[in-house]
Amino acid sequence: MAEPKTPKPHYHGHRDRLRERFAEVGGAALADYELLELALFRSIPRRDVKPLAKALLEEFGDLGRVCAARTEQLTALPGVSEKTALDLKLVQALAERISREQVTGRTVISSWSALLDYLRAALQHSATEQFRVLFLDKKNRLVRDEFQAEGTVDHAPVYPREIVKKAIALHASALVLVHNHPSGDPTPSQADIEMTRRIKDAAKPFDIVVHDHIVVGREQTASFKALGLLYPGGASGCQSSTLMPLGSMTQANLP
Repeated sequence: MAEPKTPKPHYHGHRDRLRERFAEVGGAALADYELLELALFRSIPRRDVKPLAKALLEEFGDLGRVCAARTEQLTALPGVSEKTALDLKLVQALAERISREQVTGRTVISSWSALLDYLRAALQHSATEQFRVLFLDKKNRLVRDEFQAEGTVDHAPVYPREIVKKAIALHASALVLVHNHPSGDPTPSQADIEMTRRIKDAAKPFDIVVHDHIVVGREQTASFKALGLLYPGGASGCQSSTLMPLGSMTQANLP
């Protein structure tokens, strides 16, 4: 007597079907967990990864936070190996690199929206405060985006003298300061204002201008220049409580 056939698992053929859907309609038509499944296929070749994709989104909140999570945070979730965690970190690195390519070597004024997209990809989901400096040449083209410091949830140590030394070494004539607030609220703190003043004071003797200081929150950004905080007492058409959705600032933020 022939033995009964073992029923196929419910997810049999699911990977092929999902890949076909992606090929036909693109990522915009897929749910977040489905896109995450596609990313997990490579590192987990022989297992239904839909439950894991949904668990990752439930744990971290959204795709950005999943890929921005630290390796040890990812591997703490059952089913996530170090290899899988590194593959997810690769997705984040690729997104950041692609965004950076849209602004590197270009005039920041004409690519301000692309610049904000890049800053969002780099900092929006970080669990710790990071401080970066964008070094610009005389034509306001991006010469270098340099990570300066990473701190606790609400503090990253910054050294103005080192920033100025780097600007001189790069022949930069202007700076855009950038940091994130992991709390999600981009409202500049008094410490942010004081630190910006110190960097401006250190740069002034070398004719290096601070064009702006951008604070990246979860859903909004704050521009020191737009808020009238870059040169307190100067003319400003914005109140200090004004915040802008990510991607809404225009090239008016630079001279």
